[in-house]
Amino acid sequence: MNLYNDILKRDEKISVVGLGYVGIPLAVEFAKHVNVIGFDINEEKVNSYINGVDVTKEVGDCELKNTTVEFTNDESKLKEAKFHIVAVPTPINSDKTPDLKPVIGATETVARNLTKGSVIVYESTVYPGTTEDICIPILEKISGLKYGQDFKIGYSPERINPGDKVNRLTTIVKIVSGCDDETLDIVAKVYEIIIEAGVYRAESIKVAEAAKVIENSQRDINIAFMNELAMVFNKMDY
Repeated sequence: MNLYNDILKRDEKISVVGLGYVGIPLAVEFAKHVNVIGFDINEEKVNSYINGVDVTKEVGDCELKNTTVEFTNDESKLKEAKFHIVAVPTPINSDKTPDLKPVIGATETVARNLTKGSVIVYESTVYPGTTEDICIPILEKISGLKYGQDFKIGYSPERINPGDKVNRLTTIVKIVSGCDDETLDIVAKVYEIIIEAGVYRAESIKVAEAAKVIENSQRDINIAFMNELAMVFNKMDY
């Protein structure tokens, strides 16, 4: 629990890697309570945030102008953080398979700047097993650190509905997971700093990853079904 307490006391920092519609609300909300580094490889986007312009329209220019987030595209700044949140997109390839290049790229960036005692939490949409089978080996290989001993891992799927001004980051229950009980406790308590609706502690990282896949699938199925109904009713002149 030392890391959580150190973050609360501002002795340690949180980094948010990837400042899109998921990462920017996280960074800004956390910065109301703790020290935050907001990292993105897109220099133009970072400069927009520094100048108080919200290109995502998720938090608004006013919030950006008043935030204490330290925005940067200098990856070496990540060395100053011990709790890393990876919030990069997961697009799909032309053959409908997931394109993990952004996740792998972000993992490599974090790995190059990883310090002992760190916790890395993934929020990107991935299939069950990705965090442990793909990300951990990359982190170990590049950082030279040992998983479970020098750093820990968690997964907490993003549940933001882009453009929704009612159901916001803080008002949606957050699913959290960790590689062991101690890490789960740290991840849960860190997110509880900002999530008013509370957190749900999943029993494993794979369960949390599966929850994200299920939620996205449910949403897609509902949208597809309504589209089918709309086409049918249009043809029936309803």
